[in-house]
Amino acid sequence: MDVLKLERITLYGKHGAYSEENKLGQRFIISVEIHLDLSVAARSDRLEETINYTGIYQIVKMIVQGEPCALIETVAENIAKALLDAYVKISSVKVSVTKPHPPVDIHFDGVTVEINRRRES
Repeated sequence: MDVLKLERITLYGKHGAYSEENKLGQRFIISVEIHLDLSVAARSDRLEETINYTGIYQIVKMIVQGEPCALIETVAENIAKALLDAYVKISSVKVSVTKPHPPVDIHFDGVTVEINRRRES
């Protein structure tokens, strides 16, 4: 299976379990790995034979900048579901959502959730 990746998309959203996060918002870093057959697109050199990555970006942006979720797990799930619903060519998707500056007194580079979802037969 072939892979199409969008890595380290940085967007501003208002997700979090604390009310301050929902009011103030913060940066989120999202990576998407889409598994699909790219052989026809590679041979034909035609955009309509693949998935235009600008469409993928627009879905990710709509969800991250949209309705706040308490958990980044939910943000990742919503992105995966929306991509699978939008593109029948996708066989599976991996989504990672990173909150680089969670509001906790711990010094690290952030917290990341990574989920894998397959198209149900």
